[in-house]
Amino acid sequence: MSNGRFTLSLSVLLGAILAVPVYGQQATPANSQQSPDSQNQDPLKRQLSDKERFKQQKELKQELHGPYKKWVDEDVHWIITDQELKAFKSLSNDEERDSFIEAFWQRRNPNPDSPENEYREEHYRRIAYANEHFAAGKPGWKTDRGMIYIKYGKPDDIESHPSGGMYDRPMDEGGGQTTTFPFETWHYRYLEGIGDNINIEFVDSCMCGDYHMTIDRSEKDALLHVPGAGQTLYEQLGMAKQADRFKGGLESLGDGPMSAANNSKQFDRLEQFSKLQAPPVIKFKDLESFVSNHKLLTGPVFPFDVRTDFVKVTEDTVLVPITLQIRNRDITFSTKDGVSKGEVNIFGRVSTITDHIVQTFEETVQVQEPAELLPQTLDHSDLYWKALPLRPGRYRVDVAIKDVNNPDHVGVWAQGITVPKYDDERLSASSLILADKMERVPSKQIGTGNFIIGNTYLRPRVTANPATPVSFKRDQKLNFWMQVYNLGIDEKSKQNAARITYQIIDTASNKTLLDTSEESTSLSANSDQVTVEKTLPLASLQPGKYLVKIQVRDSVSKQEIAQSAPFTVE
Repeated sequence: MSNGRFTLSLSVLLGAILAVPVYGQQATPANSQQSPDSQNQDPLKRQLSDKERFKQQKELKQELHGPYKKWVDEDVHWIITDQELKAFKSLSNDEERDSFIEAFWQRRNPNPDSPENEYREEHYRRIAYANEHFAAGKPGWKTDRGMIYIKYGKPDDIESHPSGGMYDRPMDEGGGQTTTFPFETWHYRYLEGIGDNINIEFVDSCMCGDYHMTIDRSEKDALLHVPGAGQTLYEQLGMAKQADRFKGGLESLGDGPMSAANNSKQFDRLEQFSKLQAPPVIKFKDLESFVSNHKLLTGPVFPFDVRTDFVKVTEDTVLVPITLQIRNRDITFSTKDGVSKGEVNIFGRVSTITDHIVQTFEETVQVQEPAELLPQTLDHSDLYWKALPLRPGRYRVDVAIKDVNNPDHVGVWAQGITVPKYDDERLSASSLILADKMERVPSKQIGTGNFIIGNTYLRPRVTANPATPVSFKRDQKLNFWMQVYNLGIDEKSKQNAARITYQIIDTASNKTLLDTSEESTSLSANSDQVTVEKTLPLASLQPGKYLVKIQVRDSVSKQEIAQSAPFTVE
């Protein structure tokens, strides 16, 4: 990759356990239909009645138990979105739940390339801090201060009145002097999705250490209902009556020099209060609207290429890597101090054919080049990679991107995919991936990070059209990767016994230029799954169109499969 490699500060990237993606040329078309007979044979695919669906949902909820129930009810109670919670509760087995939890944290990981997840570590540190400092007859994480601390971290400033007592009201609260219950005001300079200069007030009106978040600043006034006590400035001057405070509305501050301004801000305070209690918002609402509402583009189209692949994790869970390719010449760069910088916001969504949202992902990626070298790198392309665990079935994938330095420059992409079901009794394979880079990774990075499948870093080639062959130059190497699943195991030897054949075919002459094979035992003798990883120098091939073909013949199960992918040599 060029020096303009994307810097991924991922808030949502999945730590893949096993694998990476592959081109989905073998996937069933999204608009294909199964035969009526096959649907009749599978009772899981028939339409459920309302009563049956209700019963199924009830059973799924009852199944949520033990550590998974604790994870939802305690660990991520304040940060999980309604969509994520609904999706998690709809999962049917522990393997899916484990994959969901891994994806949940990876989506929020600020550094997806790191084996550590700083967000998750900080989240649990905040829970521990809340339990230690905010407990009040219940765990600290359950309190309002615990909620705000866990979601937004340490405030920039805290005004604390742990014993209450005499209090000089500021003018925006009516002025004058009163006595208060214990209270605290937390100040944040900025909270994403909420705004600047956020003040949050907590009051311990029970004098028991349980500070609750309030929208009514008069709630801390211990003399609020004591006639003639704790008067505001206007009440002291005879310009207002204490009884006038209780006219309804959000607060009972009473009239004062700034009461008119307070009344005009009530809806702002109510909106802020609502946002503070909601889970963290999606960063790119503008891009989400293009996906949700299918808005028409009004500016120049921002082109990009997308590739989807399928890799088996379990029989009911498939890893679906989504690879985006964006060319430097399509990005708007700004130059400062000799460095040209481009930024792209990415928002993606996966939904079922009934519009049920299964997964969302979002990220800001950056491309940086020395200003003097930018013209030479405009033809370079950079990749963004996101791997999602999905159940077998049909889905719609929507992706929207925006050029940060040119906000009207937006691109959208949508496609239906069918995630295959890998039957344990049938020989099958992942997508066949042609890559420009393939190498082993250190043991500590196995299964995690961008473009990593198992113990291999694999960066796929992407084209604008799935039917268009990927291109390589003669001085490069062709790397191809594929996993084979459900090999038969001989009962006596306890080994697999399959022959794997590799061919490179010149599509113009239909001549086979390379024909070699190996036994599956040389890859992994005692496993029903093997991984094929091969590298081929291209210097001996003349410019033209070719096809790489992998054929697997299993002598134990008496089954065979074949995968192929076209490519060109320049």
